[in-house]
Amino acid sequence: MTADRWKTVTAEDFDVIVVGGGPAGATAATAVALRGHRVLLLERQTFPRYQIGESLLPSTVHGVCRILGVEDEVARAGFKVKRGGTFRWGRNRDPWQFSFALSPRLADPSSFAYQVERSRFDAILLDNARRVGADVRENCRVKGVLADEERVRGVRWTGPGGEDREARARYVVDASGNGSRIHGEVGGGRTYSDFFRNIAVFGYFAGGERLPEPNDGNIFCAAFEEGWIWYIPLRDDLTSVGAVVSREAAAGIQRDPVAAWRRLVDACPEVRELLRGVAQSTEAPYDQVRVRRDWSYWKSTLWRPGMVLVGDAACFVDPVLSSGVHLAIYGALLAARSINGGLAGTLDEARLFDEFEVRYRHEYGLFYEFLASFYDMHQDERSYFWKARKVTNVGATELEAFVELVGGLASGDTAFDGLEEAGAHLAKAATELDEAVGRLPDSDGLRNPLYESAGFRHTFQEGTILQERGLLGGPLEAETPLRPGGLIASEDGLTWLDAD
Repeated sequence: MTADRWKTVTAEDFDVIVVGGGPAGATAATAVALRGHRVLLLERQTFPRYQIGESLLPSTVHGVCRILGVEDEVARAGFKVKRGGTFRWGRNRDPWQFSFALSPRLADPSSFAYQVERSRFDAILLDNARRVGADVRENCRVKGVLADEERVRGVRWTGPGGEDREARARYVVDASGNGSRIHGEVGGGRTYSDFFRNIAVFGYFAGGERLPEPNDGNIFCAAFEEGWIWYIPLRDDLTSVGAVVSREAAAGIQRDPVAAWRRLVDACPEVRELLRGVAQSTEAPYDQVRVRRDWSYWKSTLWRPGMVLVGDAACFVDPVLSSGVHLAIYGALLAARSINGGLAGTLDEARLFDEFEVRYRHEYGLFYEFLASFYDMHQDERSYFWKARKVTNVGATELEAFVELVGGLASGDTAFDGLEEAGAHLAKAATELDEAVGRLPDSDGLRNPLYESAGFRHTFQEGTILQERGLLGGPLEAETPLRPGGLIASEDGLTWLDAD
């Protein structure tokens, strides 16, 4: 299509354009529309649609969903309640588990999340964006952005009938996923992690055994020689099962995904027993075996004047701790706070969006560090997969990327003096987590030894604050900026305030 052809198109005007209607896009659109701004959301598919990523964290359910006004509807949907996680992982060959209820700051009534069918969960969020005033248009494909030397001004898109359209706005939010066609408009490329460069093959079974109550809704993750397997109970008659293995196995998996999936499930005794006699699901869209390149990455820059990246358009990290939807929704909420502040003219735009980027990068860095520690815990020196995932074997290139990613903010530390210090930091975090998990079997049931690990506490600290804001209207302790001169959230969680 020529530039001249686009010049003939009449443009519509909005305050904000959101590209993508998944959890990140729906969150951004809702949080901006709640402040009375004109929002256009363009989604290339028609909802409900299939999407992987079925396990949520409490901060999403009781934090962001409540801020967005959709928690009650999510509760009525009948999703499987998840009270924690169960793992066969680390030095102890027996399964162990942690409970959300053992957080020292959160009461039991909010100490759960859900296992969700993403087609239904995502549709609830998108319909909520529509309900609060966002103009949601499905089956619309964004082709590019409108920009000049100063800022991004809008997008070019095609409607359901293939007609060429334009829309202009003060801000564009790219929430269109890892296949984004426009993320390159924000400078800098994607940095891929060598440590978390894996491949996932997954499908669904028509049922399966459940863990003993009250943990029957827990995600179960089991490490085995070739990698690890997830087992997620979505309904009594539906279980998501996937294997994450080394990228070197990609060619064999691609040749015959179904055979590879079956073989990997059989290679994990615990999961094999849970599925004994259970057939593969024949219910569409759960009747397919799918392969996903499970490579963790982040963008070196997350915004430019007029445009911001959220969700998988911005970053993705290994899924073992169910952090995907949390990071997407959290990043979108951060972006919405900056956009609302920019539209209101309350603070300098650069300061607002620097706050977004620093916090988003910080949260991602915490999960990256914690996940590296979590992988390091598993002891299997015979396995190529696990030997390659010891933090003592992290190479200089990966450490350089880690230092750049966290910017000195990981786990509240000051800037690293060099790669040796960063490597020692990762090794210490891995040792602390391993020791904390080792104390779980001896726990008295009144505390969670994982919170004795600084890495665990810091990783889930922001999620706890989000829950407190959703449940109580604000954190239990006075909020302080993440860094000197930084900003804090408003009481409703929808914009930034000067801490002074």
